[in-house]
Amino acid sequence: MLLVCIHYFYRKTGIIEIRHSILDSPIEYLKGVGPLRGDMLKKELGIFTYRDLLEHFPLRHIDKTAVNTISSISLQTDFIQVAGTATSVEMIGEKRAKRLVAEIRDSTGYLELVWFQGINWVQKILHVGGEYLVYGKVSFFNGKPQISHPEIEPKTTAILEGKNFLEPIYPSTEKLKARALNGRQIGKLTSAMLAQVAERDIPENIPFHILDKLKLVSRYKAFCDIHIPRTLLDYEAAVNRLKFEEFFIAQVRLELTKLRRHKSSKGVVFEKVGNLFNAFYNHYLPFELTGAQKRVIKEIRADTAQGHQMNRLLQGDVGSGKTIVALLCMLLAADNGYQSCMMAPTEILAQQHYNGLQELLKDMPVQVRLLTGSTKIAERRKMHAGLADGSIHMLVGTHAVIEDAVQFKNLGFAIVDEQHRFGVAQRAQLWKKAVIPPHILVMTATPIPRTLAMTAYGDLDYSVMDELPPGRKPILTVQRNEMQRASVMDFVKTELEKGRQAYIIYPLIEESEKLSYEDLMQGYDQVKSYFPEPRYSISMVHGRMPAGQKDVNMQRFINHDTNIMVSTTVIEVGVNVPNASVMVIESAEKFGLSQLHQLRGRVGRGSEKSYCILLTGSKVSNDARERIKIMCATNDGFAIAEKDLELRGPGDIEGTKQSGVLNFKLASLVNDKGLLDLAKHYAAAVLQADEELVHETNAPLRHFLVSQKGKTAWSLIS
Repeated sequence: MLLVCIHYFYRKTGIIEIRHSILDSPIEYLKGVGPLRGDMLKKELGIFTYRDLLEHFPLRHIDKTAVNTISSISLQTDFIQVAGTATSVEMIGEKRAKRLVAEIRDSTGYLELVWFQGINWVQKILHVGGEYLVYGKVSFFNGKPQISHPEIEPKTTAILEGKNFLEPIYPSTEKLKARALNGRQIGKLTSAMLAQVAERDIPENIPFHILDKLKLVSRYKAFCDIHIPRTLLDYEAAVNRLKFEEFFIAQVRLELTKLRRHKSSKGVVFEKVGNLFNAFYNHYLPFELTGAQKRVIKEIRADTAQGHQMNRLLQGDVGSGKTIVALLCMLLAADNGYQSCMMAPTEILAQQHYNGLQELLKDMPVQVRLLTGSTKIAERRKMHAGLADGSIHMLVGTHAVIEDAVQFKNLGFAIVDEQHRFGVAQRAQLWKKAVIPPHILVMTATPIPRTLAMTAYGDLDYSVMDELPPGRKPILTVQRNEMQRASVMDFVKTELEKGRQAYIIYPLIEESEKLSYEDLMQGYDQVKSYFPEPRYSISMVHGRMPAGQKDVNMQRFINHDTNIMVSTTVIEVGVNVPNASVMVIESAEKFGLSQLHQLRGRVGRGSEKSYCILLTGSKVSNDARERIKIMCATNDGFAIAEKDLELRGPGDIEGTKQSGVLNFKLASLVNDKGLLDLAKHYAAAVLQADEELVHETNAPLRHFLVSQKGKTAWSLIS
């Protein structure tokens, strides 16, 4: 008995009908599958139902719509289909050199066919005088055209004119091929399944006015034509329609999530811009804000005045001044009688934020405290009391901030720095620190390509700071190879003699911590030979070092007690040493683009000219060469992120509930940006006009989303 799926859909009369869908039938019920093949399809390709087979798309299509003449074969011919009579069939060679060679002829010429394997099967169907249809890839041997291992079948009048469709070839696996389920045989199953599927089984899910406007084919036709199209144009129209559908449904879901959050989440209201904000802005701000900083503060100001909880992602490149924006927002909260907290992933980063805030607020009546794992018990008790009675206005800390013992009097604003370092559950702990959840500002210095951010963070409001504060000099980035190491070290010496500091970074080999450690120790000894003590002093930091010792060594570098920091990538995020002007990255070809950009951001934080030297080995892959080229060409994190997306694809986006939205089967965030923009535009327009999708024009979309249980934020829709 078939499994059933319940679909609701409107008739013109307005009556809702419930019916069964054949697409939810188990795959073993399809003729030609059965229990054994069914199990293999489930294990190997995740095909459990007819629907899964429908969404298992072909890799390519073979064009057998035309039967060509043998004389039309040229050096430019790739695949061809011809019909002819076998004039000779003979076995040549012995043992491993054994092969079957045949010749077929039509009215225009001869063509040689050769088989090295599967000879017994071919001999059963191929004989002199027989007429055959032959298809395969053309090559030339001794100047004559030849096809190795062609597909061959007896010629009949039914197929003499060629097939009237493009034949699909599907992804398969070795285990399936052993069960006689190769790419072509899966095509026969798909064809059998499509013969049972009617138009009503694949109901439309895009409003008809959008289909008309964009001239998209129907959903049913798209699924038929992506599998068995009559022409290449039919196939392309089907792919275009289904790609748009993937983007459109994803964007509608994200918009619904955002609407639900805006509707249902209450937030504290920051009614005024008061004395603390104005005094700091007018008298203590160390530099003029950039246009981007002013824009983001306005966006946050608008969010916090509405009575809904703000959830905003602030994306700013290394050094774009996110901390000042965060501070001004915390002062806005204090003006309205609310406390703020800032959570950072490491003690060093939390300490830096705290020191920065203390310095900026030293002349203002604002209490800031630092809470980390190493805060003493007596100090913690005082802090807990100050947070509970409201005398502490701002708390900076690590994970310690979300411990149950930490209770605020009235937390109104929470900032999470480097959000990808925290899990969703940890961030959610902050919400529980107040009766009405605080406004949340999530900050990241890792630029995310705009196309990716629109999709991955679609349920967050999104701000970008793409200007650097005035006075920041661009970092000069150059590539040098291993042979130029001595001159690189001489250049580092000249910078150290000016009183500057330098980083020398070694790659972390994830598969082997031991190898990484040995590489680092070797590198450390090499650096010591170039920079002997006592003239130079060196700090070293790596992952196997106890946390306390790591912090001490970092602190020595931050305090200028050492000139050189030799490290693995642990210094990637947040270390702020304005005096450091040189970074040497060893084996730069082993790093990803975003990691190279993050590392480079550790220099160029002061007013002096800074340098990043990418040291590479003699053998560099094409991809690595491309990465290094873009690093030397630009300091723009967003341009680098776009290139990274192009080179690597979207990958896993950590820390987002919506990352499942990115599991597109056909659409590509890199190659289909135009379609993504269109889908965003139409999704927003549909929900703006009909937030709950109650209009009859939106019925197809509504019914599709209802059927996708668990995938849509449907609690918004009544």
